[in-house]
Amino acid sequence: MNSSTATPSAPDRPRLLVLRGDDLPPGHERVDDHPGLGEVVYATADELPAKLPGTDALLVWDLFTEALSDSWTKADSLRWVHAATTGVDNLMFPGLVDSDVVVTNSRGVFDEHIAEYVLGLVISFAKDFHRTWEYQQDRLWRHRETERVTGKRALVVGTGPIGRAIAHKLQAVGVEVHGSGSRARDGDPDFGSVAESTLAERARGGGNTLYTEVPEADYVVIAAPLTEATHGLVDRHFLDLMKPTARLINIARGPIVVQSDLVAALDRGSIAGAALDVFEREPLKAVNPLWGLPGSVVSPHMSGDVVGWREDLVELFLENLARYLDGRELRNVVDKSRGYVPG
Repeated sequence: MNSSTATPSAPDRPRLLVLRGDDLPPGHERVDDHPGLGEVVYATADELPAKLPGTDALLVWDLFTEALSDSWTKADSLRWVHAATTGVDNLMFPGLVDSDVVVTNSRGVFDEHIAEYVLGLVISFAKDFHRTWEYQQDRLWRHRETERVTGKRALVVGTGPIGRAIAHKLQAVGVEVHGSGSRARDGDPDFGSVAESTLAERARGGGNTLYTEVPEADYVVIAAPLTEATHGLVDRHFLDLMKPTARLINIARGPIVVQSDLVAALDRGSIAGAALDVFEREPLKAVNPLWGLPGSVVSPHMSGDVVGWREDLVELFLENLARYLDGRELRNVVDKSRGYVPG
C-alpha cells in the first residue's frame, strides 16, 4: 500500500508502542492517558523485538534508528508507523515498503526553522562572519571587503516544503532562486522552471537539467530526501561543475554528498566552502578532515532544532493519532515507492 491517501483502520482501543531513544517525548502523559488507546508501551531499540508483537501503531521517537528493520518479523499486528522526522530513509526497508502498513512523517514541523538556518549560513558566508570572530579572538584589526547577498544565485535541490521555505527566505533578501526536483517541469510557483535532480538525468544530458544549473549557482542547497535517486548525487562530477567561488549547503541527509569527494574539493580549493549539518555517519568523528578544512562549516544535525521543536512533533503526532482513531485520512502519508510525502 503505497498510496498517499491510505487510511488504516484502527482496532478498538489499539496498542501503541513508542520506540524511544535517550529521552521520552515531552508531555508524553498526554499520549499515555489518551482515552482512545488500550495500552501505551515504551521500548528502546534493544527492547523492541520483545515488545513489538501485538502492536497496532508505532511512534518512532528514536529519530534515526534502524531497529524496526531488525525487528520486522515481530510486527504481527502493525498497521501504522509515524516517524518524528521528515526524512524516513531509515524506515524504507523492503519488509515495510512491501507491506500494507501506512507510514507517516513529521513534514511541516521543520520547514521555517531550516530555512532560517540556511539564510543565516548564506549571510555568514557572504559577510565573512567566521573570520571576524577569529580575528576578534586574536584582537586583530583586519579590514576587508565582503560579498553582496542581493543578486546572487542559489540552486535548491529538493522542491518539497523545506526547499520552498528556503526559496522564500533567500528571495526575500534578493537572491535569485532556481530549483531542482524529482521531475522536470515549468510554471512552478516558487521556482519557475524546475530541473530534474537525479543521476539518470546526468547520463541522458541535454536540456535544462540539474547539471546545467549547477555551474550558474553561487550557493547550492541540498534539501532533497535520501532515496535511491539522490544517494551520492553530489559527487566529484557535480562538485567539478560548481564555480570556484560557490558554496555547498547540505541540511538534508549526509549520504546525498560523497564525503570523500567533498573533502578533496575543499582541500584543493575548487569550491569556496561548504556548510554541512548532516554527514554520511553521525556523529562526525573528531579525526574527520571536514572539521578543519578551509571554508568548512560543521554543525551537529541541528538546523531544524529550535526551542519547542519536540513539543511540535508531539502535537503533530497527537493530531494524527486522533485521525487514526476516528478512521479519518492521516496527514503526511509517505509514498513508500518514492520514500517521501508527495507534494
